[in-house]
Amino acid sequence: MEQIERIGLAAAEDLLVRTFRSNGVPAPAAHSVAAALVAAEAEGQAGHGFSRLEDYVGQVRSGKIRADATVVCTPASDTGLVIDAGFGFAYPALDRAIADGAALALRRGSATMSVTRSHHCGALSYHVDRLAREGLVALMFANAPAAIAPWGGATPIFGTNPIAFAAPRADGAPLVIDLSLSRVARGKVMHAKKTGVPIPEGWALDRDGQPTTDPVAALDGSMIPIGGPKGTALALMVEIFASAMTGATTSHGASSFFNADGPPPGVGQFLIALRPPDPVAFGQRLAALLSAVLAVEGARLPGARREKAIVMAQTDGIAVPTRYLDVARRLAGDQLPKPPTE
Repeated sequence: MEQIERIGLAAAEDLLVRTFRSNGVPAPAAHSVAAALVAAEAEGQAGHGFSRLEDYVGQVRSGKIRADATVVCTPASDTGLVIDAGFGFAYPALDRAIADGAALALRRGSATMSVTRSHHCGALSYHVDRLAREGLVALMFANAPAAIAPWGGATPIFGTNPIAFAAPRADGAPLVIDLSLSRVARGKVMHAKKTGVPIPEGWALDRDGQPTTDPVAALDGSMIPIGGPKGTALALMVEIFASAMTGATTSHGASSFFNADGPPPGVGQFLIALRPPDPVAFGQRLAALLSAVLAVEGARLPGARREKAIVMAQTDGIAVPTRYLDVARRLAGDQLPKPPTE
């Protein structure tokens, strides 16, 4: 059984910041990326947390991620912003998009944020949650390197292309819905590969289009979409928002998020923020709707497990495989304890 360590949120973020700083990432970007990775761990999305660290550092070292990229935000219309990530990390660009986009939406009633020349953006829930906490209803679309074949085909064209939604609630944390358009996020398959465990049936196909439980074969093949042909239709819709609207690289043209080879992936993210015309009435209607859902025996709201995980992480910290923490400590230059002698 894999060894696990529990670490507090602040300590985890500090470790990641030191790791990135030790590998040439400027302080603002290091803090932005570290905060996003720890937030993903806290909500139970380990595939977007510490498991990404070694890949990120390798790409910084090779130049596939331009760690010192300058984020440029340009007005595109009265309610539209274009944010150029400069082939750097996605997180600083999204921080800028959310800060400027929220202010614009609160002032104008709506805002769109087109992020281009970007990279892996982690858990979309983290980003839309922040917009909802400003009192805005939010949608986010992101493309990723090709991993899903069009329905009836065997060659991946679409990424797992996640979509996320968030809405503010007057009586608690925002309602947050975060969906990968594959049956599971591809990061979970990568995590299985790194931990040497098989994946469940129904997650992926090999390169010949046959079902597989081997994560290596799955990563060389394609992910199975949610909802069959409806899933690939949704993936196409997300692709249009994330690449055609932003001018970013399409999924089938993007290089891998998981290795240091090749050019920057240059993918895109597209966000929409809407201010409810009457925030009080909106809150009341949303509360009534969610109460009706919860009144159904056995029903739960999307994101309920995420909220519970975050509360637990704030109290008890996060459980991270020791080997991932050891990678972080080594890359940060920390002195690792020597293994016990026989």
